[in-house]
Amino acid sequence: MKKKYIIKKNYEIQAIISLRNSVKNNYYILFKKENNLGHFRVVVSVSRKIGKAVIRNKIKRQIKAIIYQKRHEISQKYDIVIIVRDQINTLSFQDKEKYLMELLTKANLITQ
Repeated sequence: MKKKYIIKKNYEIQAIISLRNSVKNNYYILFKKENNLGHFRVVVSVSRKIGKAVIRNKIKRQIKAIIYQKRHEISQKYDIVIIVRDQINTLSFQDKEKYLMELLTKANLITQ
């Protein structure tokens, strides 16, 4: 994923979460905030409860890959914070993609 699509600063992440504009399912919590950049930005947060660093990084890579594949379908005017829940370990890659796309649709971030 290109650097322009990634949120790095903690104060930006906290600003998005503090708005409490969220959507969730059993596997993800998604926070969103409008931006004026002309493209979306995303950050993925995986808790230590889910596993060791190797597992957490694998989950982050998979979620970022899904988002990068679907980047043309995602609304271009939002900053997005995705928090991964504990139950994610039970899912295959296809299920992770399915539930993430359902959540993005529920949050009205998918353009048709």
